[in-house]
Amino acid sequence: MTAKDIKRAIFLDRDGVISPDDFGYLSNPEEYHLYPYTIEALKIFKELNFLLFVVTNQSGIARGYFTIDDLEKVLAKMRSLLSAGGIELDGVYYSPYYKDGIVPPYNIDHIDRKPGIGMFKKAYSEFHFQIEGSYMIGDRISDLGFGRNAHLKNILLLTGNGEKDFMKILETDDLRPDFVCENLLTAAKLIRDYRL
Repeated sequence: MTAKDIKRAIFLDRDGVISPDDFGYLSNPEEYHLYPYTIEALKIFKELNFLLFVVTNQSGIARGYFTIDDLEKVLAKMRSLLSAGGIELDGVYYSPYYKDGIVPPYNIDHIDRKPGIGMFKKAYSEFHFQIEGSYMIGDRISDLGFGRNAHLKNILLLTGNGEKDFMKILETDDLRPDFVCENLLTAAKLIRDYRL
């Protein structure tokens, strides 16, 4: 395999990026739905030959709001909706950890929790993608920290928590994203049309 054959990767946060963040700590798969443009956006990434990974902090497990089994059911609904649109993800990774949680063994500080890069390392160990030219697309400062720590290009979306966190970034001048986009479809078209 030559360097040309090695794929690049898109890392995607879940809530506020591919699906609305309407319910806070979502535990009911019946309430889970995608943004109306998510399938179109992910098809663009697939056409560009990117690997697609979802990386999501799920501190609700450590906080005692829902269980791993509850989360797995929501993720199964996510995969089902994506599959119905012709999209298969290459990997889905989640972090149940939160140091101030109440449910052991998840109530610890852990590298899997963004901005830590434990989930990135898992994906890389499985797929050995090309880091240069790969992206983290998220709506939170923790997503930008993950991208920076993993040496990925960062795209901040203004959906979900993005607008609020963008204002925080402007105030602190920290973790400036490489690009800011209205939503996931805008980001996909940016990467495609400008051959980024």
